[in-house]
This record gives sequence, structure tokens and C-alpha cells, in this order.
Amino acid sequence: MSSDSEVKQPTSPHAVELLISPRDTDLGEFSVRRLLPTVGCKRVGPWVFFDHMGPAEFAAGEGVNVRPHPHINLATVTYLFDGEILHRDSLGTEFAIHPGDINLMVAGSGIVHSERERPEVNQQPHSLHGLQLWLALPVEQEEIAPAFYHYAASEIPELAVGTANVRVMMGSAYGQTSPVLTFAETLYLEAQLPANGELDLPNAEQRALYVLSGEVELNGQAIAQHQMAILTTDTDAKVVAKQTSRIALIGGEDIGPRFIDWNFVSSRKERIEQARQDWREQRFDKVPNDEVEFIPLPD
Repeated sequence: MSSDSEVKQPTSPHAVELLISPRDTDLGEFSVRRLLPTVGCKRVGPWVFFDHMGPAEFAAGEGVNVRPHPHINLATVTYLFDGEILHRDSLGTEFAIHPGDINLMVAGSGIVHSERERPEVNQQPHSLHGLQLWLALPVEQEEIAPAFYHYAASEIPELAVGTANVRVMMGSAYGQTSPVLTFAETLYLEAQLPANGELDLPNAEQRALYVLSGEVELNGQAIAQHQMAILTTDTDAKVVAKQTSRIALIGGEDIGPRFIDWNFVSSRKERIEQARQDWREQRFDKVPNDEVEFIPLPD
């Protein structure tokens, strides 16, 4: 795995526009694979950030310990395959996310949150595996009031599509619509395929396919484990699993360019500079039960 994302031109121009390999990003307690943003691809539909966490194994006393930090003008999406994360935010939310659940945190005009572990989890060996993604909010909704939504695993539509097992996390696909709130046309699904299993992918204005595990072919082009394929527009796309595989598909409408600086995303550079100054001077609201520590603004 390279230290920087690698973007390659595909051998087939008809299905895949770009092929991205991840870069390792150190979060202190553990590292993640970061796919978006990267050189050559800053966003896919409304999605501007894509991290793959784990699978990671932690000894007792070690694990996720992300101190309070701010966001503006975006919504974060957290989805776990294994483990647990304790979410706290400046709205007073305190909620543990479990495998199959979705946490949607709407930063809007500004929110602060931390990601820790409950003592009963941290005090024994444990594991973590999941995805964290950011959605840019449409320009007219960037400054909406911050909010937090939790969706239990049982609320997320799950169905068999041929031999594939599919969960429709956000948006609509295969005749199912997720209850998870969206702000623009948004697509996010996860699927597990057996060896030689096939899946026709739903269409969207922009799409990207990520291989969490295994290896697949997309219209005949090989996509290796931990690679992301940016799909060409208006192209029918079929995935064939070369071995037992798990994939994620993200996409949706193009909502226009965004500036990204640390944890801040906005259509306006001056708004990001204001947020930087507000965090530097600690003008954001505090996180109840987590008021002491915080991540300083990077230079």
C-alpha cells in the first residue's frame, strides 16, 4: 500500500474512468485507508471523503480515541462491519454505533464530536472494521441546523439480488429505498457476492465502486481488494466476483466543487477561514461529558 493515493488510467475506457489505490492515513491510535479525496478525483456525486477503517485488532486499553473536533457544511456517515464506536457531539448526543447501523451526523452550521469507546469495550481485546464517509451539503443547505440521526440495522433494506446479498444504505436501488435522510440525489449500497457471483450496478450521475475484500471484475476489468473504480457516466456496469467479495457503491448527483481544509468542507473559502478562526479561539460549542480534550487546529 503506497503512502499516497495512486490514480491509474484504466485499460478499458468503457466502464472505468479512474482506478484509485488508497493511501494510509495515521489517526494516532490506528491508520485508515483513504480513497477520497485524491489527486484526479475530489468527489463522487455529493461524496467528498471515503475512509476504510480496519479490520483492526486492539489489545485491552487500546482502540479508538478520537478527541473532540469540528465540522461545517457537511454530513458524516459511519457504518461498521465489526466493533463499536461511542459517538458524542455538541448537541448532547451520546450513542454507540454497532455493526449494521448507520450514524448520520449533519454538521450544517457547525458541530463538534468525539469518537471513543465505552470502558467495557476498551478494557478487553476488541476489533473494529467499518467505513466513514462525508457528504457535502447542497449550497442552499450548507448552513442548516446541526443534527444527529441513528438508524438501526433492522431499518436498512436488505435483499437478495441474484446470488448477491445487498444492503441499500442510502438512496434507492433494486426497488428498495433506504430511510436514511439525504439532501441531494445520493446512492450508497453494500453487497456481498460469492465466487462467480454477479451484480448489475444501479445507475447514477456519478458512481464509484470500492472493493472492501476479495477481487472483482467490472465489465471485464479487474478491480483488486482496496481499490476504488470511478465509473464512466451512463455506462451499464456489471460486477463479477472472482472470489468471495464485499463491495460498496457510492454515487449521486454532482452538486458542484467544494473546498476541503482539515475537517471543514464548504463551497466558500471564506467560510472555511471563519471556521478555522472559530476553532482556534474555541468558539464552537463543547461536547457534554467530553469538554476537556480537543484536537488543535493544524498549522
